[in-house]
Amino acid sequence: MSRSVDLIIIGAGPAGLALSWSMRQRGVDHLVLERGRVGERWHSERWPGLRLLTPNWMNALPGMATVGPVGGFMSASDFAGRLTRYGTRIAAPVVSGCAVQSVTQDGDGFRVLSTAGEWRCRALVIATGACDQAAIPDWASALPRQVWQVAPSHYRGPDSLPQGNVLVVGASATGAQLASEIQASGRKVTLSVGRHVRAPRRYRGRDVFDWLDGSGFLREARSRATSRPVALPSLQLVGRPDNRDIDLAMLAAQGVRIAGRALGVSQGRVRFAPTLATECAASEVRRRKLLTVIDRHIAGAGIEAPKDPQAWEARVPPVAQFAGADLPTQEIATVVWATGFRRSYPWLRVPVLDAAGEIVSDGGVTPVDGLFTLGLPFMRHRSSAFIHGFGRDAEAIASAISHHLDKCAARAA
Repeated sequence: MSRSVDLIIIGAGPAGLALSWSMRQRGVDHLVLERGRVGERWHSERWPGLRLLTPNWMNALPGMATVGPVGGFMSASDFAGRLTRYGTRIAAPVVSGCAVQSVTQDGDGFRVLSTAGEWRCRALVIATGACDQAAIPDWASALPRQVWQVAPSHYRGPDSLPQGNVLVVGASATGAQLASEIQASGRKVTLSVGRHVRAPRRYRGRDVFDWLDGSGFLREARSRATSRPVALPSLQLVGRPDNRDIDLAMLAAQGVRIAGRALGVSQGRVRFAPTLATECAASEVRRRKLLTVIDRHIAGAGIEAPKDPQAWEARVPPVAQFAGADLPTQEIATVVWATGFRRSYPWLRVPVLDAAGEIVSDGGVTPVDGLFTLGLPFMRHRSSAFIHGFGRDAEAIASAISHHLDKCAARAA
C-alpha cells in the first residue's frame, strides 16, 4: 500500500542532510531514503588514509559547528562519523537500508518504489551525489584477466593490492595521492597523466581555499547555457598537517614513473599518448590563472600578504623520464582507475536524462515540475559539490520546493 508525503529526498549524504535541515526549518513533511547508513559512501567508499582536501572550516553543514583546528584536515572516517551524528541531531527523517527501485510520474507527483515500501510524493529531490560510479574506460576490458583492477571507492590501502607494479590512471587529487601512497609502500608505480591542475596548498601565507573563497571564485555562478554537470578536474592537493604540496615533479622525485594519457591496450601493451609535455604546460597555465585570481583579490581588497615568487615557478617532471611509448601488461599487477566518476540512474523513469545519462537541470530545477537535484558539480556555482557549498544550494532548492508545494496546494484548494 502506498504512503504519501510532501517531499522525498533520495540520498542521506551531506547534500541530502543539508536539504533535510532546510526543509525542517520550513516545516515541510518529508522523508530521506538511503540505501545504506547515513553517509554510506563516506563510511564504505573512502580509503583508510584519506583526508579531506578542504580545511575544516569548509566542512560544516547548516547548523553544524566546525570541529578541530579551523585550518586542519579531518579524515574521511571522522567526517563519516560527523554525518551520522548530524543526521541524529537534526532529527532527519531517514529511512535507512532503503534502496530505490523505481521513480515514476504519478499524476501531479511521483511514485517511489523501494525495498522498504512504496511512497507517493508531490516533490522529489535526487541527492545521490557526484561520486556515483567510477568512470572506467571501455578499453579496461582488454586488459589481461590476471591484472587486478580497482576504483578508488574500493581501494583499501597498498596492502590490499596484489604484489607487483601498479598503474594509476588519472592525475588529479585522487590519482596523485594514491600514486604517492602506493609508491611509498615499496611498489613501483606508473602514473598516467591527463588533464589536471597543479595548485599550491598554501599561497601568500594562507591556505589556497581561504583565498579562493574570499575572492568569490568558489561562488562564481555557472553559465545558464549549460544544463548538465560540468566536468572539472580536482586540484592536485593533499590534506596534511604539514601543508605539503603534491605534484608530478614531487611524485617523480619519489620514484613514480610519469606517463602521458593512457589510450588503450594493443598487442599486450598499454599505450600512452605523447601528450605529457602538453598536459603539464596546460596545467601550469591553469595554476597561473588561479594565482592571478588570488593576487587581484589581495590587491583589490588591500590585504597585507607576503609575496610568494616560488609559487609562480614551473615544476614539471622530466618529459623523457618515461621513454617508452607503452608499457607491457605483464609488468602490471594492478590498475587503479582514478579517472573520476559518472552518474547512473537506472531507477529514474522520468524524462530528465540527456544522451549521456546526466540529469538536465537549471541550477537543480529539472524540466519536470516538482523534480529537483542537488550536490552535482558546478550545479549552481563552483562549490556546488563542496561540502560547504551544499548548504547554500540546499537553501535555493528548498525555496523552489516550497514554491512548488504552495502551487500544488493552491490547485487542490
